[in-house]
Amino acid sequence: MAAGLGTRMRSGTPKHLHPLLGRRMVDWVVEAARGLGADPLVVVVAPATADAFEGIEVAVQPDPRGTGDAVRSARAALEGRADDVLVLSGDTPLLRPSLLGDLVDAHRASEAALTVLSFEPDDPRRYGRVLRDGDGRLRAIVEAGDATPEELATREVNSSIYVFRAERLWHVLERLTPHNVQGELYLTDAVSLLAADGDLVGAHNGGGSLELEGVNTRVELAAAGAALRDRINEAHMLAGVTIVDPQTTWIDAEVVLEPDAVVHPFTVIRGASRVAARAEVGPHAVVVDSVVGAGALVGPFCYLRPGTVLEAGAKAGTFVEIKNSRIGRGTKVPHLSYLGDADVGEDSNIAAGNITVNLEHRTRAKHRTTIGSNVRTGVDNSFVAPVSIGDDAWIAAGSVITEDVPPGALAIARAKQVNKEGRGGKRDD
Repeated sequence: MAAGLGTRMRSGTPKHLHPLLGRRMVDWVVEAARGLGADPLVVVVAPATADAFEGIEVAVQPDPRGTGDAVRSARAALEGRADDVLVLSGDTPLLRPSLLGDLVDAHRASEAALTVLSFEPDDPRRYGRVLRDGDGRLRAIVEAGDATPEELATREVNSSIYVFRAERLWHVLERLTPHNVQGELYLTDAVSLLAADGDLVGAHNGGGSLELEGVNTRVELAAAGAALRDRINEAHMLAGVTIVDPQTTWIDAEVVLEPDAVVHPFTVIRGASRVAARAEVGPHAVVVDSVVGAGALVGPFCYLRPGTVLEAGAKAGTFVEIKNSRIGRGTKVPHLSYLGDADVGEDSNIAAGNITVNLEHRTRAKHRTTIGSNVRTGVDNSFVAPVSIGDDAWIAAGSVITEDVPPGALAIARAKQVNKEGRGGKRDD
């Protein structure tokens, strides 16, 4: 279910679409369901976000009339296609397939019509309370806004995750009524309705699992992000990656790090980036949708923007920014330079303060700069694209290169110095 408005986020972005470590919040839930092998997989969305999902079935909930109505919106997509229906909340990004597997196993072993996944958080907050009878059997779930003080004292709460026997689900959904403070159709009412029918309903207690914590505010979003960060970093370290300070290192879910890569403190690696073995990234580096080759060095204070490839042994050093460029094997860009839309060969050295002028302001078109192998540029060079520098060329310091430079040539492109004798410290009248 991912159709809620999420008003407590105070955001123009729907709650379920807020980003977390390279995925949207709801994508983490979808991946947990995929890891369990759920098929078919249907996401219930609001009309405004119906086009926000590719490669997955979508059911639209026209009006926000509650969780019961949300599940009812998926009936046409699911009916007749499964014996059991697993209902997940799109705001629980910490879910893992293993916990869902335990729930499904418990549901099938008991042959229940409905099994609720409950848990016992440190702070029950606004979660619905799970009510049991004197024998410990589930009898109802009451929403916090409708609960009595005695019911609010209950520590076991509803995670908004359920498994229904499919034929009983569709039957009970037709009987939901909006008899609550919010005037919504609560899926939780299915518990008491099925129990009254004599169906077996149960609750599988997940204990104090943080996986079941929902996200409704920016504070909770940040806490979920930190938990996912720790989970991702731990997996990389157990696989052979050195992360010097995991608490200051943020790595997106889709990033690939090879064993023996090293990530230094205060580093962010995002998107579909790849870091090869023996490469070092950071400290204070940002890498987005880029490839860092074996033994390459990135940082400190370096920004690799999308489309950057550092080949093996290359270096992008201090205060260097590179975008949509390929830096050849063994080439060094040590400090204070910007290379955008460039192709640089092997074993070249790009000196401090080098800039590729890749944007033509009149047409707004981007042009590429090609710098060959074994090239030595000087300090404070600008390359006005499109331009090509041949292999083994040298560029004099302070040059603005606007024409191609042949292989092996020395290019000098700067104004002639003029000295005015005796004029130091004097002003022109």
